[in-house]
Amino acid sequence: MPLLSFLLYIFVTSFTPGPNNIMAMLFANKYGLRKTTKFCLGVGAGFLVVMLLCSYFNVLLQNSIPKIEFFMTVLGAIYMVYLAIKIILSKDDDKNNDENRNNSFFMGMLLQFINPKGILYGITAIATFILPYHNSNFSLIMYSLFLAFVGFVSTFCWSLFGSVFQKFLSKYKSQFNIVMALLLMYSAVSILIK
Repeated sequence: MPLLSFLLYIFVTSFTPGPNNIMAMLFANKYGLRKTTKFCLGVGAGFLVVMLLCSYFNVLLQNSIPKIEFFMTVLGAIYMVYLAIKIILSKDDDKNNDENRNNSFFMGMLLQFINPKGILYGITAIATFILPYHNSNFSLIMYSLFLAFVGFVSTFCWSLFGSVFQKFLSKYKSQFNIVMALLLMYSAVSILIK
C-alpha cells in the first residue's frame, strides 16, 4: 500500500471544511467545547458505521453508485442548504432549543448517512488504498476504526477552534454565521456540480 499517499489523502480530506467540521465549529462556538463533544462522538460513531459499510459492501456500492449517487447527492445538498438557512436565521434566544436537537450524539451520527463527502471519502479510500492490499476481516475493521478516529479528531479540532475563538466569534456572530452558511452552501453546490 502506498502509505504516504494514503495518509495524505485521509488527513487532507478529513481536515478540509465539510458539513461535519463546519457544524462542529458552529456548535462549539455557540455552546462550548464540552457540550459539542457529544456531537463529535456521534460523528465518529456514525463515521465508523459508514466506513464498515463501505468496507464490506464496497463492490456492491461500486456497482450501485450510478443508481444511488444522484439521490444521495441531492439529499445531501438539500440538507446542507437547510443547515445553512438555519445558521443564518439562528438567534441567541433559541440556544437551548437547538442545543438538544442539533448538537447531539444522534444528530452527529445521523449526519454521516447523508453526508456525501464522507460516503465518497470512504468508498474512495477503501477501494483505492485498502482493498487492493488488505481484505481480511481484521484489516477491514482496523482500517475502518482508523478512518473513523481520524474523522473524529478532525471534527474535534474544528470544535476546538470554534471554542477557542468563542469570544471573538461571538462579537462578530452574524458575519461568522453568514460565512459558515456560505461555506455550507458552497459545499452543497460543489457536490451538485462536480
